[in-house]
Amino acid sequence: MPKLNNNDTEYLVVEWLAPDGAEVGEEDPVVVVETSKAAEELPAGASGALRHVVGAGAWCRPDEVIATIGAPAEAVVPREHTHEGAEPLVTAPAQALIDELGLTPEQVRGLGVAVVRRADVERLATAHPPAGIELSRGQRAVARTVALSHRTVPAAYLAVRMDLGPALDYARARTKEIRRPVGLAEIFVQAVAGLHARFPLFFATPGDTHATMSDKPDIGVTLDLGNGLYVPVIHDAAARTLKEIAATLMRHRLAATSGEFKEADLTGANFVVTLHTEGGVVLAIPLVFPGTACALAVTSPGDGTPADIGLAYDHRLINGRDAALFMSALKESVEELR
Repeated sequence: MPKLNNNDTEYLVVEWLAPDGAEVGEEDPVVVVETSKAAEELPAGASGALRHVVGAGAWCRPDEVIATIGAPAEAVVPREHTHEGAEPLVTAPAQALIDELGLTPEQVRGLGVAVVRRADVERLATAHPPAGIELSRGQRAVARTVALSHRTVPAAYLAVRMDLGPALDYARARTKEIRRPVGLAEIFVQAVAGLHARFPLFFATPGDTHATMSDKPDIGVTLDLGNGLYVPVIHDAAARTLKEIAATLMRHRLAATSGEFKEADLTGANFVVTLHTEGGVVLAIPLVFPGTACALAVTSPGDGTPADIGLAYDHRLINGRDAALFMSALKESVEELR
């Protein structure tokens, strides 16, 4: 088990993606573990036969052995016989791939071999690709985060219409002045961070029986450039100038194009700004990321400059009146930019 988060001393083994005894490649994802911040897929790290040491649901510490990888096992698994004659014998790695691809017995028999090995199944899969598409590792990770949020966070939602005309004029002027691109993301990061002292609960980390307060606003911003969803963090955003926020977000956007983030870039968010600025989007309801209390949805102005800006919030910490006060203060801050 690698060290995934400097603040964690143990991790939960959520799910084995490769069954015990399966033949895996070095880069194959084999297990999902949960940290205090997110669920992550871990690659095998070597090629061979995977043997589980701990089961799903077990807690483990960094550097603890959770599985071993040895020489590929070609143990033959006999299939049942039918009145039509003997079925071909199937090796364990081949059977694992058959199950993964959902191949039928008729397709396997069609190989015409007495012993079916993994290479035979791979050849069959190439000739008869399965219907549909396989979800990427990033898509599966997003799906798990969404499911965890819906299962554990009692979220509510509130939207406020804001006139973004002054903010957009301000952004254009500041872009020329500081020679860094300034847009709605930079504007809202700075505005949200400025409310930390007045609304500390909105930046707290909820727990089962208590909430941990944060001494500074660490604002995560969603970035999706087509190769995965990332939520890099602008740490201590209230202490940063608009130029520093713009420069940090530009660095994050460049990293998102290749996925080459540092661990520190993606950890520690206590408030998330989600961007839905494609043309025509007038309403978005974000999920509240586990470990945070709020997520702000920023949409683009429609005809003219009004836009509906929404807040999803953890109802255990924040009630509707406080959410309305927060959004009113945010609206005032954004609309008074000059």
